[in-house]
Amino acid sequence: MEVLCFTSSPGVPLSRSKPHHSPFPPMIRTLTLNKYHKTRPSSVVTTTLTNPALQNSHKSLRLAPLIDTTRPETSDHMPPQLMKVSAESLVYESGFLGVALEKLTAAAGDGGDGFQHAIGYLPRILSSKVYDIAIETPMEYASKLSERLGVHIWLKREDLQPGVFSFKLRGAYNMMAKLSREQLDRGVICSSAGNHAQGVALSAQKLGCDAVVAMPVTTYEIKLKTVERLGAKAVLVGDCYADAQQYAKQRAKEEGRTFVPGFDHPDVIAGQGTVGMEIVRQMPTPLHAIFVPVGGGGLIAGIAAYVKTVALRYVKIIGVEPYDANSMALSLFHGQRIMLDNIGRFADGVAMEVVGEETFKLCRELMDGVVLVNQDAICASIKDMFEEKRSILEPAGALALPGAEAYCNYYGLKGENVVAITSGANMTFDRLSLVSQHADVGRRQVSVPASYVPEKWGKFKQFCEPASDGSSIENEILCRFVIPERPGALMKLLDAFGGRWNISMLNYQRQGQNGGDVLVGLKVLSSEMDEFKALANSLGSDYAFEISNETLPLLLHQ
Repeated sequence: MEVLCFTSSPGVPLSRSKPHHSPFPPMIRTLTLNKYHKTRPSSVVTTTLTNPALQNSHKSLRLAPLIDTTRPETSDHMPPQLMKVSAESLVYESGFLGVALEKLTAAAGDGGDGFQHAIGYLPRILSSKVYDIAIETPMEYASKLSERLGVHIWLKREDLQPGVFSFKLRGAYNMMAKLSREQLDRGVICSSAGNHAQGVALSAQKLGCDAVVAMPVTTYEIKLKTVERLGAKAVLVGDCYADAQQYAKQRAKEEGRTFVPGFDHPDVIAGQGTVGMEIVRQMPTPLHAIFVPVGGGGLIAGIAAYVKTVALRYVKIIGVEPYDANSMALSLFHGQRIMLDNIGRFADGVAMEVVGEETFKLCRELMDGVVLVNQDAICASIKDMFEEKRSILEPAGALALPGAEAYCNYYGLKGENVVAITSGANMTFDRLSLVSQHADVGRRQVSVPASYVPEKWGKFKQFCEPASDGSSIENEILCRFVIPERPGALMKLLDAFGGRWNISMLNYQRQGQNGGDVLVGLKVLSSEMDEFKALANSLGSDYAFEISNETLPLLLHQ
């Protein structure tokens, strides 16, 4: 396994510098990237990076000759053996713009660029058929987020795409609309964790063809039901996307169906690229960066191909990935596609072990880097979006927002225009509780306690004994209070009793209602019960003793 790390060069600190407000050129950041691999000697590459948030490059770029991008879908061929890499092998501070090794080398002075491949996509995007079925989604200003961050945040609302609530409809329809009638009559098949499946199903309904969708057994019910509602046949196969894809490709060969990939095909990429075309048209003011969620790379490849070839090369195209699903960041760093040996599936829409072959070629040439974010930050941004627009995004659909926020905070960006693509809103209702809990952690509104247990025999058992022995506490009463869910209400309750009696237990969780239940255990002598009741009555909260509650033994583990 290859281990990657960022270490500072001699005499140059790696820690983040303070925001630079001088009129002079921005501070230079120097990094040394160490790559250790068991099959070759270690090599060290030292390069310089200018602060990407404070300098726009307008230098003229050399273009290589055009190349043909009309070749067949590369993913249909047997893929080469890919190096397996752990997601944890590349970790850097959230907000830092990690970039490809080739781009680091170019920054050091070789002047290389590679826009020749992207130019071939321009006519494909301009002639795309997506508007037969998709809409031009609005660009909405996020006033609350903008005020908090000190920048102008614009939301490209792909979650409002009718029928599927995701950008995936664009690429699926653009490819399928170019199939012959004979191909459509034989039917199509795809593999997807959800949103691409819905795009294929709706496109098949529009074009009048039969569609089969292979989905992992872990697919959320909301996406499965939507596929079936749209008339496609859903087949649950395997535990991950790779299993579903293998099944779909094999069945395509056996039945003569056309396999519709989720991202790794020129027509799919061109369809997604219409998002970039709309952004350029909808943003008349200077634009600093576009933040794009990255899974297989189709959306960011299409956006970059358009934006970087219409005289907007100074606009940064920044991918956002979860820390535990960073296949594009690792592929860019290694200079080749890699396979994650394990992947986090919280943001299931971007949980891809391997990025596309064609998308990687474009991203390596055109992307400005990848920002990594954690699960708590994603959940916090889902909450931000609800408070901003009263819309609930799925984790992958919200991914660009925490990336934009982390980047702006890391580099001290102020006053610039940035776009974040809200790419999907297929949220499963039963995940909202988890999102709500993690959102508070992400906004540092809730603390998660941690304890140190010595590495000695029996210490963990000794640590657990006080918490598990609640049933043997003498003179303990259990009382359930109903307190208003507002700041300071819980502390008022604890202050009232904690100074007089020992609090032996507390069980409370926000419930999203006007009043929340708090179960409190206190050591109160029988001679003190009148005093306790008088104090409880003075608080003005409803309360009840839980001595006869049948569920109490379950809580106390009796």
